[in-house]
Amino acid sequence: MNRLEEKYKNEVVPSLTAKYGYKTPMMVPKLEKIVVNIGVGDAVSNSKMLEAAVKDLEAITGQKAIETKAKKSIASFKVREGHKIGCKVTLRGERMYTFLDKLISISLPRVRDFHGLSKKSFDGRGNYTIGIKEQIIFPEINFDEVVKVRGMDIVIVTTAKTNDEAFDLLKELGVPFRK
Repeated sequence: MNRLEEKYKNEVVPSLTAKYGYKTPMMVPKLEKIVVNIGVGDAVSNSKMLEAAVKDLEAITGQKAIETKAKKSIASFKVREGHKIGCKVTLRGERMYTFLDKLISISLPRVRDFHGLSKKSFDGRGNYTIGIKEQIIFPEINFDEVVKVRGMDIVIVTTAKTNDEAFDLLKELGVPFRK
């Protein structure tokens, strides 16, 4: 069992139960999945960029990435419907906890001028989104082999009904929010 998963069961569940008065441990919000997504705009003109992004994403998450396609054509971006324009990975279970643990304890502290994550990135339904500007903050990425520095979106999906519950859940798990 992962360190973060153990912390959830032993510390977070009792703490949130006391704060919100849940009747059973099953009512306590928990992490459902983490979706990591990289948009590759230059994939339209150069397919090697997408391959490099997929390779980086697979190295970071330890899971096979799927390529995402454009849902509709946008002439100003030279994108046609069905073009491959990005890649994503959905993490669940133990891999999800391992990734979040690595993100919190190793990767985020490596960001330049990092003062914590914004409290405003909740969507109203208990999900939290983190935007990362460069993939080189992850220890699996070898800086010399990077084709292009690109950002990614990390969406943490929880079973919480409100933003406050989700905030408390993530705060208890150790996600570094701004003071």
